[in-house]
Amino acid sequence: MFTGLIEEMGYIRRISAAGEGAGLVIGAGKVLSDLKIGDSIAVNGPCLTVTATGRDNFTAWAMPETLKRSNLSSLSAGQAVNLERALALGDRLGGHMVSGHVDAVITLAGRREQGGAYILSFDLPEELSRYVIAKGSVALDGVSLTVIDVDDHHFTVGLIPITAAETTLGAKEVGSPVNLEVDMIGKYVEKMLAPRLRGESGPEEKITLSYLEEKGYF
Repeated sequence: MFTGLIEEMGYIRRISAAGEGAGLVIGAGKVLSDLKIGDSIAVNGPCLTVTATGRDNFTAWAMPETLKRSNLSSLSAGQAVNLERALALGDRLGGHMVSGHVDAVITLAGRREQGGAYILSFDLPEELSRYVIAKGSVALDGVSLTVIDVDDHHFTVGLIPITAAETTLGAKEVGSPVNLEVDMIGKYVEKMLAPRLRGESGPEEKITLSYLEEKGYF
C-alpha cells in the first residue's frame, strides 16, 4: 500500500531484459535508507519488488504483466522515475490509498499554466470514467492528485509548483504516456452493490445494504 506522495525522483541506470520481464537498476538516495531485498517500492506507480540494493542504487523486478499494463516498458537509461516506499503502519496518510496496480496507460492531452500552477488534462478510457469524480483522487505515475473536473472522455488535475518540481509530471510533454490508477474505494463499492443492482442480493449483501440504507447512502 502507498500514499501517492513521492519521496524522490530516481534515475534509470540500466534495464536488463530477462525473458518477457525486466530488471530495472535505479539510482536513488533517500529511499535507500532502509530498503531491503523483498521490499515493495512504487516506481512511476507500479508496485515492484526489490531484488538487490547497492550504495547508490537498487534493482527492482518488473513482471511481463506489469510491463504490458504500464509505461515502464517505454523507459530508457537516464530517464527519471517517481519513487515511493510502501506505507508503514503509523505513517501519516497524506495522499490517498494507492495500491500500486495500474488500471491504464493514458495520454497527456494538454497542459497550461495558471497562477503559477499547471493544469494537466488527460484522455480517460470510457470503462474507467465511472471511477473518476470531481474532487476525488487519482494516482498519475504514482502521484496522488485531486481531480478538478471530469467528463466521459477527459479529466483535469492541477500541479502546485512543488509537485511539478519534485515529480516527473512537471516535465511531461503533451502526448506522453502516464500510468493511471483510479481510487480503489470506488471499485469495492461497485462490486459490493452489484448484486443489489442486479436484484440478486444474498443474506450477506442484504445485511450490508441494510446498513447503508439506514445511514442514508441510497
